[in-house]
Amino acid sequence: MRKTPLWMVPAHLAPGDSKSLGGDWSGLELHRVASLEDPFFDMAFGALWAEFGVVGEMEHAAVLEQRMRWNPAEMRDGASLQYALLLLTHAGKFVAVRDHTVILLEDEPGAVVHLSHNLVAPEWRRSGIAGWLRALPVSTALDSLKAMGRAADSPITLVAEMEHFDPHRQATWVRLTAYEKAGFKMVDPSRVNYLQPDFRYPRTIDLEGGAKPLPLCLMLRRAGREGEGFVTAEEVLRAVRGLYKMYATGFRSIDMKVVYESLETYPGPGELVALVPPTRIALPPTRTDKG
Repeated sequence: MRKTPLWMVPAHLAPGDSKSLGGDWSGLELHRVASLEDPFFDMAFGALWAEFGVVGEMEHAAVLEQRMRWNPAEMRDGASLQYALLLLTHAGKFVAVRDHTVILLEDEPGAVVHLSHNLVAPEWRRSGIAGWLRALPVSTALDSLKAMGRAADSPITLVAEMEHFDPHRQATWVRLTAYEKAGFKMVDPSRVNYLQPDFRYPRTIDLEGGAKPLPLCLMLRRAGREGEGFVTAEEVLRAVRGLYKMYATGFRSIDMKVVYESLETYPGPGELVALVPPTRIALPPTRTDKG
């Protein structure tokens, strides 16, 4: 009989990730990396940086170090924050890594979870392990809710930032398809112009004329509400404010100014925003080879 690790909670899987239940996960180890001095930090951060950092899609180690010190049982400046850097290994070798942040806003219901990055080793892809990486943030959200004395059945919204579709980037289409199959939906990008803060070093930002936020799309998984086709403007705004509250702890206020100003363009109170399958917004890349 296969032994399933305790951290694999079937109820936390996204609707489209049920196939992950059938994997053989014996020997798989989960490491919760809590500091830069952790013996597994270099493996976890190094893998993420090689994939995302070198192209400007990841914060530097100093920013993550600050996040690791957050206390989820403490409300500071209107928010409780918990950052998690989670590494999976098998026989001491890299299997996968993901990081995310749970955000609880003061006087606002539920938890917003920012899904930063996830990466699976090539030999483990299509094994079902990616489904468990998508489930782990739910466990972290429940930990934060408990730490703040909030109900376990509070609404949990997982939020991923996704680049706009580019037919020249096959990887984008692969990610969109994977998220859609798992049960995520895209906030209609024609209604919400989401901006991610500028990740560059402050000196670089200043030398190059100021912050240049990155336009991205928002992907949502509203746990237990995955089938719903609309979200209120208030819920979208609450999720984005949560993300910006997280980013503001590590970025200069002058660099956050542009992204905060973008909130003025969001749909107004009482409006509904469509949640759409992401691959219906983007056209699949076409092959140009004749082989």
